[in-house]
Order: sequence, then structure tokens, then C-alpha cells
Amino acid sequence: MGGGSAVVRVLRDRTAGRCLAGVVVSGFGTSAMWLTAGIWVKSLTGSNSLAALTVFAMWAPVLAGPALGALADRMDRKVLLVRGNVVMACLLVPLVLVDSGRTVWLLFAVLVLHGASGVVLDAAESALVAGTVPASLLADFNGLRMTANEGMKLIAPLAGAGLYVRFGGPAVALLAAATCALAALVFAKLPVRKTPGAGHSPRDSA
Repeated sequence: MGGGSAVVRVLRDRTAGRCLAGVVVSGFGTSAMWLTAGIWVKSLTGSNSLAALTVFAMWAPVLAGPALGALADRMDRKVLLVRGNVVMACLLVPLVLVDSGRTVWLLFAVLVLHGASGVVLDAAESALVAGTVPASLLADFNGLRMTANEGMKLIAPLAGAGLYVRFGGPAVALLAAATCALAALVFAKLPVRKTPGAGHSPRDSA
């Protein structure tokens, strides 16, 4: 009952609901690619090692998390989320050209970039939430965001695998690109309170 009321409270607030939608949409495409990339590489190369390497390619940028997070702190978070998702959508589209072992390098390159952008956008997303969602809803929002993210880790990979079996890897890449584009649109429409640290120093307000 408490969980249901939390959902109602968050979704009743237009800004909080829209922010949650952006988080869910952007996470869906990433999670769908996570499992499908390995299956895709395995089918093209027959190599289990290369298939396993897709996971490393996507998550290796996490090791540079502090540096990438600092980059997010120096930019306007809303602009970063919008432009970052647009860039990722554009980078994912060329994956429709991956159709053999000779072109699989393109998939690995995009996975690394996707992983790096994910680290930056996650940091920007957390800061944007603090500047967008009303303080009275933050606890409920963060709980729902965690639940949604965990749910995406279960549902999206299965959806991506099903799409891959039916239409192939390019279809999954286009799905991921579409979710990035949709997330950019959602974040672009978010009203954001101006907060210190996003493009100006405390001395500017002195």
C-alpha cells in the first residue's frame, strides 16, 4: 500500500513523473544492449571469448568513473543529458552495418563509448534529479528509480534477446537508439531549478 501511494505521489507531480520516465526510458535501451551484444558477437564470430568481451567493453569505462563524473559536474546537467542521449542515438544507428566478423569492431567501439557516456549521464542524472524533483518527493522518487532500474535489468535484456531472435542485432541497436532519442526529448522538457555547481562558481552569486 505504501509503495502504491509512493507511485501515485510521484506520478501526480508532472515534473517528477517526467523525470522518472526519462530515467526508465534511457535505462531500457542500455539494458537491452547489455545481453544482446554478446549474443550478436557470438553469432557473427563463433567466439565465446569475444562474446564475453562485450561485457568488459561496456563496463570498463566505469573504472574511469571519478574523472568522467567530474566532467558532468562542470557542465549544465540538463544540456548534458539531452546532448549526450542524442549523440548516443546517432552512434547506435551505424550498428545496422554490423553483419560479419569483419565489422564487429564497430560494435565494440560503440559499446565502449556507450559505457563511457553512461557513466557521465548517470552522474548528470543524479544531479538533475536534485534540481528538478521537489524535495518532498525525493525519497519516494529515489525508491521508485531504484525499483525501476532493477526491473529494467530483468525485463529489457529479455526483450532485447527476443527482438534479436526475431529481427536480428540491427533491430536491437535501433531500439536502443530510439530510447536514447526519446530520453533526450523527455529530459529537454524538464523544468530545472538553477543550482550552484552547474556552470558557475559560488563567487558568481556573491
